[in-house]
Amino acid sequence: MKLCELLQGVDVLESTADLNLNIEAVAYDSRKVTQNALFVAISGFASDGNRFIPMAMEKGAAAVVTARKPDGNVPYVLVKNDRLALALIGCNFYGRPAESMTIIGVTGTNGKTSTTLILKQVLESVTGCKAGLIGTMENRIGDEVIPTERTTPESFELQGLFARMRDAGCQYAIMEVSSHAIALHRVGGIHFDVAAFTNLTEDHLDFHKTMENYCDTKAELFARCDAAVLNRDDAWFERMSRHAACPMVTTSAKGEAGVYAKDVEMLSDGIRFTAVSDGEEIPVALPIPGRFTVYNVLSVLGIVKALGINLADAAKALVKVQGVKGRIEVVPTPGKDYTILIDYAHTPDGLDNVLRSVRDFCKGRMIAVFGCGGDRDPIKRPIMGRIGVELSDIAVITSDNPRTEDPAAIIRDIVAGVNPSMGTYEIIENRIKAIHYAMDIAEKDDIIILAGKGHETYQEIHGVKHHLDEREVVAAYLMEKR
Repeated sequence: MKLCELLQGVDVLESTADLNLNIEAVAYDSRKVTQNALFVAISGFASDGNRFIPMAMEKGAAAVVTARKPDGNVPYVLVKNDRLALALIGCNFYGRPAESMTIIGVTGTNGKTSTTLILKQVLESVTGCKAGLIGTMENRIGDEVIPTERTTPESFELQGLFARMRDAGCQYAIMEVSSHAIALHRVGGIHFDVAAFTNLTEDHLDFHKTMENYCDTKAELFARCDAAVLNRDDAWFERMSRHAACPMVTTSAKGEAGVYAKDVEMLSDGIRFTAVSDGEEIPVALPIPGRFTVYNVLSVLGIVKALGINLADAAKALVKVQGVKGRIEVVPTPGKDYTILIDYAHTPDGLDNVLRSVRDFCKGRMIAVFGCGGDRDPIKRPIMGRIGVELSDIAVITSDNPRTEDPAAIIRDIVAGVNPSMGTYEIIENRIKAIHYAMDIAEKDDIIILAGKGHETYQEIHGVKHHLDEREVVAAYLMEKR
């Protein structure tokens, strides 16, 4: 592909490179540069790609795209924004694959994963069409599972995924869209047919600094879509909706909206409610418990409505959906009369939601095992401590992913938000021992909630990832006890 073709839509300030150069590959990692490749130098946070321009040229790069003029005799293309340039180059390199599919984006602090996975099952069931999925837990092309390391891939890999979906015959591509992905232009050059907002609570403030910045970053998604689906029960709805320059479907579990829920029933093995839209009342039931499941399903129904798909048909498909791994996931405990649930709740709102949801159907005591991640918003740690202790009958404060921080220091931050009058709690730094303790004290009809890890099967301590699958921990301890 010629360099000029790759640069379509890119804001080029000047160029010393021959725009008729034939480019055979694109790389933004100098270690992956091959002969006649285009090297895109990204000004990153940990390292600056411009430092590696000499290495890229030595490995055979034909030209460099950069937001800063390189030293020496290097054929370069100077651009206004290097990250956005990479995204647009990716679109062009792969033949703009997103334009051949219906693209649906879901953003918000909590609920993105469950909403997108439920939506994929509903769309494939109702339409009979293949759908691709890009998300926190995994990427999927139909039934093919592709491992993932971040919620939204880097822009060039994202375009490659879209191309694979297009070539595999996908008619829908559903993706979780993180605030980082929007701020760092990972979704640059993509127009969404429908974009949905689940909720906004305190998270990623180490990156965004303020909730207003966090909200406005996510809201940018609604300036690049044909239809918006917004949760009007969320405190940030008004600010978010101001950015939606398109038709809007609102959702609510508290009052009337474009799609709203009434007669909600919380069950230990699922939920039931009546969905109301344009005067039509549709019975909804699905086998995933939790009050937040109502909101996730309302988002799905809002997206379905925006796509022009019959809501009654979608409701029929919801009866058969499968639960999401690590989201109110029941862990087998053969021979025991208590229940263990695993949930990914790792933010104040997430922990609050899961504990309140479980309280709706818990007949005994709630035992919450939770911690907070390292190298992330320390301000939320005491808040989560208060929530965990106040809303459970017994809280076990432990480690989550300490990453590069001292686990004990994180726990001290959590406990700073707690006092004895709030409830009963224990501090057990070792997460496996904390789980064992919860199992030891559990009685008939109690529910143990293992919060924070969810689908993850590792724990990162002092920068090293160790295998830790909480399902295996439970099974092994039950075997040991027998």
